[in-house]
Amino acid sequence: MDGKHMQIGEVAARTELSLRTIRHYEETGLVVPSARSQGGFRLYTDNDVARLMVIRRMKPLGFTLDQMRDLLDATDRLDGGGLGPVEREALLQRVREYEQSAAEQVEKLRIQLARAEDFAATLRARLP
Repeated sequence: MDGKHMQIGEVAARTELSLRTIRHYEETGLVVPSARSQGGFRLYTDNDVARLMVIRRMKPLGFTLDQMRDLLDATDRLDGGGLGPVEREALLQRVREYEQSAAEQVEKLRIQLARAEDFAATLRARLP
């Protein structure tokens, strides 16, 4: 990390999220700009972008905002260090549960995609 700050427009371009969505995630406490410019503009770092990417990846898997907040809290605490072994294991278990849930959702999406591809192939076969 080079400590470079980005304005919200650049973050939106990098994450492919709308400005409105980024602001919504800020309002709900999922992401907080690392700084503000002298003019009051939100400033973000690469770490903030990485956090938004986690949120972006969780959304299509059906995770709620509360679940996103819970996972981000667990990973933030794990990254912060200074944990005892019991607390660390409890946090790791929370992350494992989210990983399992994500894997289950991915499998469901694979099945849906296969069905959609079969349907498209059926339609293609009917065309001259």
